[in-house]
Amino acid sequence: MSRVTSKLQVTIPKAIAERYGIEPGQEIDWLPAGDAIRVVPQAHLELQPDRERRLAFFREATARQRKRETTRDLKRYTSDRGWQREDLYERGSPR
Repeated sequence: MSRVTSKLQVTIPKAIAERYGIEPGQEIDWLPAGDAIRVVPQAHLELQPDRERRLAFFREATARQRKRETTRDLKRYTSDRGWQREDLYERGSPR
């Protein structure tokens, strides 16, 4: 556990600094996260895609999903089984 000094400085534990590659002089960012605070090294911030890039990835994935849905062979799922889905809801109920 770290302690905040009178100058509002915090020491990062050595094990944490080594694990995340934090070195002396490196900038870190303090981000509010609800009731907690996220400490993010500058190198990790640069690796995170910006909002526009994430939205582009989302749009591409959505387009791929829509293409899969339109090219799916629906006959494979609606073959003649001798019963229909509605029969399942009527089964077991008095007629």
